[in-house]
Amino acid sequence: MLRVFSLTFLALLSSMPMAAADPPPADDVATCRDRQAETQARTQACENLLNAERVTGKDKATALLVHGNALITRRDYDKAIEAFSAAIALEPDSALILNSRGIAYERKGQDDLALADYNLALQKRPTYGVPYNNRGVIQLRRGALQSALDDFSLSIKYAPRFLLGWTNRARVRTLTKDFDGALADFAAAEKIDPAAPQIAANRCVTYGLMGKYDQAFADCNQLIERQPKNIYAINNRADVSMMKGDLDAALRDYNAVIQISPNNVRAHSGRGQIYERRKDLAQARADYRSAAYSLTPFDEIDVARARAIARERLAALTPQAPAAAGGRRVALVIGNGAYKNVHALPNPPRDSRLIAGALRDVGFQTVISVNDLTRDKFFEALKSFAEEAEKADWAVVYYAGHGFEIGGVNYLVPVDAKLAADKDAETQAVALEQVIAAVGAARKVRLVMLDACRDNPFAPTMQHTLSLKLVDKGFSNIEPGAGLMVVYAAKHGETAIDGDGGADSPFATALARDIKQPKVEIRKLFDIVRDDVWSATKHEQQPFTYGSPPGREDFYFVAGK
Repeated sequence: MLRVFSLTFLALLSSMPMAAADPPPADDVATCRDRQAETQARTQACENLLNAERVTGKDKATALLVHGNALITRRDYDKAIEAFSAAIALEPDSALILNSRGIAYERKGQDDLALADYNLALQKRPTYGVPYNNRGVIQLRRGALQSALDDFSLSIKYAPRFLLGWTNRARVRTLTKDFDGALADFAAAEKIDPAAPQIAANRCVTYGLMGKYDQAFADCNQLIERQPKNIYAINNRADVSMMKGDLDAALRDYNAVIQISPNNVRAHSGRGQIYERRKDLAQARADYRSAAYSLTPFDEIDVARARAIARERLAALTPQAPAAAGGRRVALVIGNGAYKNVHALPNPPRDSRLIAGALRDVGFQTVISVNDLTRDKFFEALKSFAEEAEKADWAVVYYAGHGFEIGGVNYLVPVDAKLAADKDAETQAVALEQVIAAVGAARKVRLVMLDACRDNPFAPTMQHTLSLKLVDKGFSNIEPGAGLMVVYAAKHGETAIDGDGGADSPFATALARDIKQPKVEIRKLFDIVRDDVWSATKHEQQPFTYGSPPGREDFYFVAGK
């Protein structure tokens, strides 16, 4: 990277003999300040200033703000919050920066912190329309319709050209069956931007609830024709088909969404309802599990509603078999090593055999051990195991193989995966939430162990197309729901070490040994595993645990006497 020098320093150098004169650097300060500048150019200018430590005070706060917004687009919310917090320290009265940090908190799933920032931004600038809209979205997601309506009205009052204020108020009015008011708001939004996709997508639902199906489909269809992969619009059209009673059309649309976005909560929840109506309860439960246990930290309004339906119906449809004496425990153990398109891994099959044997030794009634799974076989194994988990007290998955993270989503890699570009991950790999969904129906302990934090083998050749954070090694941290544990062999951004000379990996070795110790509660057990791996690798690898089992009971691999 070329170092950018100050103009003063360049002037000092101008009298010195040079082989060839370099062009003067662009004025990064002016570009970084310019709100009308092209986004990519402005972002680059601001990051140049920060990297070279060339700015202080208000200019540095501006650079940090722009940098933080770029991090949000890459879904790197933790670093975005760090950037905004540093900017606020420099400009504590900036409502703009406070609002941006609120967005990062909201996207991370921390609504209370987001609300605190939106409220503080409005204290600093009561006529700032955008935070009213953002606060209204959280109120709407929580079901506080009147508060949401009030906030969207204030957003419109202070920012009448802010289109989202109008379309969001229309959504609230739709939910309160004020259809005339909703259509009036959509009409106002059209005067601002008649081509804005959120107008047709949301008005489609309004017309559907009014029973005006021709108008509803006209809105959704014209948008989908323009944007064939707009999954929000396709989901909305599916919902309208459900309202009309056309289950075949709804199913086609939900399937189309899942083809584009295999972990889509709304599509799985909607498809589950169709299968339930058709008495295919096994498939309905599978879809409800996928919706209920998705790791998406930030639920859009419709997503939250779809997830709640999925959880309610999953609970109603899950068989309540009597618990076996001592509890029924089942496990799925996967070792992927024979990769076809990237370098093979010799350890995972060995590690998986070791762990499968250890689980059998401690009394697991069912241990399914499979190696070298293609993507289709991977999903077949998860589906079969989910049916076992429904009848169990414990459901455990151990996976060894390649794994990586793109855009905040963790993926496990089948042996036939081909990833020429980052966008291929959803259709070529297996998202972690699919694994979590497979253990989700167990009554007590739901545990996923990932000995997969290795270098992303596709990173050197993978094309970047999504403007998202691409992690070359390791997984991103997650926040699983209540009653779930996810154990990584190495902490966020680190790689797990293979065993030397054909030996098992340090994580598998410690795990297989430590789970046989009697009377060690599961939370304590993984602390011991962490310490043993940390010691065995001479402080190069540290396992990390997210989540926990239910808090009112102790759980043991070996209960002892």
